[in-house]
Amino acid sequence: MSQPNASQQQQSKGPPYASKVASTGGLPSVIPDVPVCAVLLCFYIGFAITNMTIFQLNRRRKYKFLPTVFIFGFCMSRLATLVLRITWATRQHNVRLAIAANVFVNAGILILYLLNLIFTQRILRATHPKIGWHAILSITFKVFYAAIGAALAMVITAAIIGAYTLNTSTLEKVRDVQLAAITFLLIFVTLPLVLLALAHFLPHSSDEEHFGQGSMTKKKVIVLLVACLLITIAGFKAGTAWMPPHPITKPAWYHSKASFYIFNFALEITVLFILTLSRPDKGFHVPNGSKGPGDYTRLSISAGPEITREEREMYGVDKV
Repeated sequence: MSQPNASQQQQSKGPPYASKVASTGGLPSVIPDVPVCAVLLCFYIGFAITNMTIFQLNRRRKYKFLPTVFIFGFCMSRLATLVLRITWATRQHNVRLAIAANVFVNAGILILYLLNLIFTQRILRATHPKIGWHAILSITFKVFYAAIGAALAMVITAAIIGAYTLNTSTLEKVRDVQLAAITFLLIFVTLPLVLLALAHFLPHSSDEEHFGQGSMTKKKVIVLLVACLLITIAGFKAGTAWMPPHPITKPAWYHSKASFYIFNFALEITVLFILTLSRPDKGFHVPNGSKGPGDYTRLSISAGPEITREEREMYGVDKV
């Protein structure tokens, strides 16, 4: 009689129980996962340092732009994600470690989803102030922001419950919850396209305002590119989730490591390149205290003291 493998042994010991269903990225191994994750770590570290440097230089000038901190926070969450995956690769049958690694993969990207919606909201408020600042739309945004937090909680809770039961009925309900949450996230990430279409195709408003540096066309292009990349990421996750489950011994092509790294981290890094190089702290900055139509124009931006010439040359930061 053949001896049970390590995964089967852990199944008998559980909970938590190792998954019997194939997942994107599969079980990490030292080769190739550790070298790939190490390279990705370098990218995220670089973006984290760059965005925090920009934020600190702006802060010294009393120039507030919190989205830069959010981008830094996203990079830090991805550092944790990759460290967990590297650790998991060296302890393949640690189910708790697997749960944590998968939760971080799905959770961190929400920061980018929120940022792109915020940037699009600012475009709509500038091009069509009466619509963009309407109370109904503002309440709708708040509901969506709360809902995305709820969706994250659902995904995390379902993942934990699913790992601590073998009951078929419970596992089916867990899958339903996960599908509902991931489908909502796909809908959420398409909202910037809807708002961008409104801002672009609605009749020109006589009350149109300008905010930040650069043309409105440039801002729209940035939001559009980021939205398309984020929709690809969310669409891949939703599409693979809705596919019939495959046994862990017979994964589909979309469960491969190549698909995992391309449709998650490679696309995320592309988004970071766009957001960092386009300097959103300049282009998407709005005056503090903006609460209604006309505030983008009426309220002045306090730029604070200018940074030194050496800092300007080193970081390419111009006075706003």
